[in-house]
Amino acid sequence: MDAGKAVALLLDPRANHDPIAAYAALHRHGPVVRAGKSYFFVSGYAAVDAVLRDPAMEAYDARRLDSQWSDWRDNRAVALFADSMLRTNPPQHTRMRRLAAGVFTARRVSALREVIAGQVDEILNALPAYGTDLVTHLTYPLPIAVITALLGVPTADRGRFRRLAEALTAVLEVRWTEEDRRQAHAAALELEDYFTDLIGRRRAEPADDLVTALAAAHDAGGDQLTAEELMGNLVLLLVAGFETTTNLLGNGIVLLLDHPEHAARLRDDPETAPAYVEEVLRIESPVQLTERYTSRPTTLAGTDLPADAELVLLLGAANRDPLRFPEPDKFDPFRTDQAPLSFGAGAHYCLGAPLARLEAQIALPALLRRFPDLALAGRPVRRPRMNLRGWSSLPVTLRKSTP
Repeated sequence: MDAGKAVALLLDPRANHDPIAAYAALHRHGPVVRAGKSYFFVSGYAAVDAVLRDPAMEAYDARRLDSQWSDWRDNRAVALFADSMLRTNPPQHTRMRRLAAGVFTARRVSALREVIAGQVDEILNALPAYGTDLVTHLTYPLPIAVITALLGVPTADRGRFRRLAEALTAVLEVRWTEEDRRQAHAAALELEDYFTDLIGRRRAEPADDLVTALAAAHDAGGDQLTAEELMGNLVLLLVAGFETTTNLLGNGIVLLLDHPEHAARLRDDPETAPAYVEEVLRIESPVQLTERYTSRPTTLAGTDLPADAELVLLLGAANRDPLRFPEPDKFDPFRTDQAPLSFGAGAHYCLGAPLARLEAQIALPALLRRFPDLALAGRPVRRPRMNLRGWSSLPVTLRKSTP
């Protein structure tokens, strides 16, 4: 496959495909491949890492949206993300991230270990003895329970978010259809209505949660948090808080069942879970790409880039760079010097990364211990997304052991 075909495959919005062959083709053509006058695909690990950490590289913010898409504000999904940490640059990004990080702390995440373990046990106890779809009954409900608890979303409301998130996150793809835009817009309106109501309730009855904390920051006035930023970041935290973890869990389960020797080792030695989770993140990154723009002419890995060049950073390809990871397509949880770029790097490094890792480190060995005969009931079905890489369904057969 030549570089042009690889790029075309990755850009196809209809594709429900495996991008690994395209990544390998791009690696053969070097770490940076030009796909247009000011459009580049970056697949090399060192190059992607350098861009993510370079403060001169900018996120796809409202200013750039204005230059490319005159009526983007008419789509509420696009507008919500544009008002969040995801689509802003300093100083706005710095201010918003500091506020969220003040609540989304390492102490708070660490304190959730026992809560997560209890939720995992509860979910596993409820699985039927014969078999089930683990997306519906494990990889979705666990992360949504955790993030909604942090946000302060009532338990009774959790069931509505899977459908809304699936529609909303189409705007994070490299290419998306008109129908994707319509569904994302409708989902954003529904989520806005929901959070408007919840913010009102938390103002009346404050709690120890993110909705209360961020609403208080907005209400404090000054330059803390605008109304638009409050809404955009709540939606971002909700969606990012479970979408990536759902994909991480599902990808991990399929990899382990495809490699029974590794499943047996993790089942017998759950202390190795951190190593397993890092390798799952590397070889099947839940988020496959992000983008940055050059703020000035520069050179990246020997390639001259003009000002305002768009760089598609292929996180999934960087994690399979043979110059960084020997035998990159081999699932090997005991690699040395693991450092996948699945959660990004630099100023935009994912706030929820420690929480996602913790959930997977607890859930994966617990599932294997509880169901030692766990097996795939046919091949699972991939989501029709290139960027958010996961499974639409994950049918398994299982037989319970004595807890």
